[in-house]
Amino acid sequence: METIKSPEGVVTRRGTRALIVKGIARVIATLVILVGAFLLTAGRLDWVGGWAFTGILVVIFAINVSILVPTNPEVLEERLRGGRGTKKWDVVVTAVMALFCLATLIVAGLDHRFGWSGRLGLWPIVLGAALVLLGDVLFVWAMAVNKFFSRTVRIQTEREHVVVMTGPYRYVRHPGYVGWTILWLGLTLILGSLWAFIPALLAVALIVVRTALEDKTLKKELESYEVYAEWVRYRLLPRVW
Repeated sequence: METIKSPEGVVTRRGTRALIVKGIARVIATLVILVGAFLLTAGRLDWVGGWAFTGILVVIFAINVSILVPTNPEVLEERLRGGRGTKKWDVVVTAVMALFCLATLIVAGLDHRFGWSGRLGLWPIVLGAALVLLGDVLFVWAMAVNKFFSRTVRIQTEREHVVVMTGPYRYVRHPGYVGWTILWLGLTLILGSLWAFIPALLAVALIVVRTALEDKTLKKELESYEVYAEWVRYRLLPRVW
């Protein structure tokens, strides 16, 4: 049986299949929540933006898994499993972010039901899809080169955590957050609701907060990160921050 060695041991083909099954189960659960939120808030099935949002998420997952399984299965294992040692502040930040993301869907659904933003046509879906593509390219690129790319902020001592300086990490220290931000704003645009940008932008604001706190943690607890931070000076936007 073909194996892929990792700091924790060996990831077999069987283990990879198990990761895919776990990922699919998580996506199905997420889709149930999304569709439920759409149906409850929009109160109708003819919401093109809502179904486009859901369909694009499925396509993104399929593409990302097809890229990561052969290139970096360890990052899938890490992200699906989570890990010990997650910072307490990150538990709070991610929980509030999840609420803002859910609120984005709820507000968009209510907007579709009551017509607060009016009819915007198909241009939000087209532009939003372009942003989603751009954001996901950056997001999956960061995951492909960084096997320590986790869902939570933690120092992965059990996996011999080291600083990654290749790929998009040569340009900014947190390219995954940049990709997620572009992707999330694109998905919000697809929903066709101007009001939905209020909670969506609050979620993005928390990404900035999380970036600052994570950067501080890594400088303090991850060896060589402070040297890396001197080499790559910007966290999210080159020549800005």
